Amino acid sequence: MALNYIFIFFFLIAFIVALVKLVFFQDVTVFSEIVNSTFEMAKTGFEISLGLTGVLTLWMGIMKIGEKGGIVNILSRIIGPFFQKIFPELGKNHPAYGAITMNIAANMLNLDNAATPMGLEAMREMQASNPKKDTASNAQIMFLVLNTSGLTLIPISIMVYRAQLGAVNPTDVFIPLLITTFFSTLAGLIAVAFYQRINLLNRVVLSWLGGMTAIIIGIIWYFSTLNQDQIQVISNVASSFILFSVIVGFILLAFRKKVNVYEAFIDGAKDGFKTAVKIIPYLIAILVAIGVFRASGAMDYIIRAIEWSVRSAGLNADFVEALPTAFMKPLSGSGARGMMIDAMNTHGADSFVGRLASTFQGSTDTTFYVLAVYFGAVGIKNTRHAVTCGLIADFVGIITAIFIGYLFYY
Repeated sequence: MALNYIFIFFFLIAFIVALVKLVFFQDVTVFSEIVNSTFEMAKTGFEISLGLTGVLTLWMGIMKIGEKGGIVNILSRIIGPFFQKIFPELGKNHPAYGAITMNIAANMLNLDNAATPMGLEAMREMQASNPKKDTASNAQIMFLVLNTSGLTLIPISIMVYRAQLGAVNPTDVFIPLLITTFFSTLAGLIAVAFYQRINLLNRVVLSWLGGMTAIIIGIIWYFSTLNQDQIQVISNVASSFILFSVIVGFILLAFRKKVNVYEAFIDGAKDGFKTAVKIIPYLIAILVAIGVFRASGAMDYIIRAIEWSVRSAGLNADFVEALPTAFMKPLSGSGARGMMIDAMNTHGADSFVGRLASTFQGSTDTTFYVLAVYFGAVGIKNTRHAVTCGLIADFVGIITAIFIGYLFYY
């Protein structure tokens, strides 16, 4: 139901804003721009789905090999105690655990092409044990929010954009970005735990969170000692090595169990193709709504209202110029990327606004895109508290980024 109301909200607000611009400001192009955006975003949604088809076919085939090779049991033994606490309804040794783990690991390494198919496989496995097929289960919501909160250890793409736009030290956003994305993920976890009455104050959860915090601190320290070229080389090599090692490992596990690897791949690949086709209407619906909202100018009015409020309170409002990236990120990854690039082009890659926009871009993931794709893939219509918890993570990410930005950049 949440996506239904959001869909209606975007169109209604866009119509009202456009009507005001036409009547009071004689903007005779606003409605044509909105209509054009519907065609453009529909085309974009189809192109994204088409691009996902090959990737989904490949990775769901790989995941099927790993599943038949026993990777689920191996991962369940390693991370089972932690997952059983934050996904209590899945119980022990659920087949979704393997895909969940691989998805989260791929997201942390910024391997989007690998993360999405693994995430869709996890949703499919959880949907199999979901008693209400059109309603998101607690486990699916927890998984979605952990995805939308966007924990990323190596934000290589952002650093590449900064380098291309002339930043003296493109990696100077690395540590602030890690801190920001960690807090947004933690906020998402806590929000879902509150809604689902999950106790996070137990020894297992605290030990895992403490361990992950220590790992993140260690990674931050290590990469802070490297220069830009070293960070790009090491992160690319490490990411590619880990990814290909996973593929080879799955194949060897399946071979050891005398599984027909080729047939297993084909079985999984067929599911991947079907999933890609199923996503198309859900993705186009949310992207068209976002495009209409943006084309109407509603986003610009929100930014200007916030700037006026902040200045009226006597506070520093320099951060407001970077907010379009923050507000666009939950709606559209490419849109937020465009806002980030525009901020760096306008104010400079090494300006306060340019650096803060880069931090916003990496602090969370595209909440509504993830919800549309993942829930759409399994036919979920009632998302329950998934949107609320995802937006809480986004909000905490924005606030943290602002504080961290003033601490590191101002």
